Amino acid sequence: MKESLYGELTVIGMKGCEKFAERVDYYLKEWRRHGGEDTYLAHAECPRFGSGEGKAIIQESMRGQDVYIICDMFNYGVSYKLHDMIVPMSPDDHYADLKRIIAAIGGKARRITVIMPMLYEGRQHKRTARESLDCAMMLQELVRMGVSNIITFDAHDPRVANAIPLSGFDNVMPNYQMIKALVRAVPDVVIDPMHTVMISPDEGAMSRCIAYSSSLGLDIGMFYKRRDYSTIVNGKNPILEHKYLGQDLEGKDVIIVDDMISSGGSLLDVATQLKTIYKAKRVFNFATFGLFTDGFKEFDEAYEKGIIDKIFTTNLVYRKPEIFKKPWYVEVNMCKYVSYIIDTLNHDNTISELLKPDKRIAALLEKHKAELAEQGQMAIKFENL
Repeated sequence: MKESLYGELTVIGMKGCEKFAERVDYYLKEWRRHGGEDTYLAHAECPRFGSGEGKAIIQESMRGQDVYIICDMFNYGVSYKLHDMIVPMSPDDHYADLKRIIAAIGGKARRITVIMPMLYEGRQHKRTARESLDCAMMLQELVRMGVSNIITFDAHDPRVANAIPLSGFDNVMPNYQMIKALVRAVPDVVIDPMHTVMISPDEGAMSRCIAYSSSLGLDIGMFYKRRDYSTIVNGKNPILEHKYLGQDLEGKDVIIVDDMISSGGSLLDVATQLKTIYKAKRVFNFATFGLFTDGFKEFDEAYEKGIIDKIFTTNLVYRKPEIFKKPWYVEVNMCKYVSYIIDTLNHDNTISELLKPDKRIAALLEKHKAELAEQGQMAIKFENL
């Protein structure tokens, strides 16, 4: 591993990402043995005028720096003042501030890497009518502004990278962190083909489901979405029916895998069928991004009815504070993983091993199996007393 740095490291946490960036900074200081008041965080802000217009200010020089900008395009928990009104920041507002920060750097940095966990306009990744291709336009614009690398997590469609074929684009999957969170939150889960099945809620999530099943050695089931393509509601064709394709699930734990939970309607419909029709034992959900755009009421009701057992989402995007009190919710912390990525890239080393967690997953499963065996032996001893 190279010891020399590509450039002096600087981390910028955009508005709403301050705490995440502080945790990343903590790990970087621990690994590099910095003490006292030292920090890799730059003092950057994007103040607004009363008209809603903004600007970016960076307090330190960025000349020759290897800069990593962490941004959450979907953090509506931060706001600004517009004509005496408090306005929550939209994805468009966050994206405008990101461009302002890059403009404030002024081309002086040696390299700029944008860490955008959930891609801005990532759901608008293809054209099916006379539509804009917003995500592709965003990627091209950032590259034109001088961004060398863009790092995202669980892209809705990673093929959007084709918009910038000559620039760095890494799509990182949180599979290891999800599985680690599962075995910690549900210590009695048995991850083998006899007890657990991976479920894809639609055709689009099959690649994610296959990745998990390959690492865990599990079978796959899939739901097919039948849509009404003659109607558009809230920008999409409404789902008429979910049909299950796969093996018998009775008495087995199932893990539904998807990139995001938006309103959650599809997830809850699939979970209801898994429990009521196919007699699944427990229903878990892995979703990288938990948006919960329609609130938590339906999830609370589903939990009370025994439809869902646990939902795992990362801390890569903003979630309302009340979610942490929900018995069905488990946070998957990604700060350390992001720190590893930044540290590795700053040393100009490959992140291939970080992007392929199969060995770490195998080691985790072996440890979990050993713990289950030990618990079984302890239970037998207790019964014999």
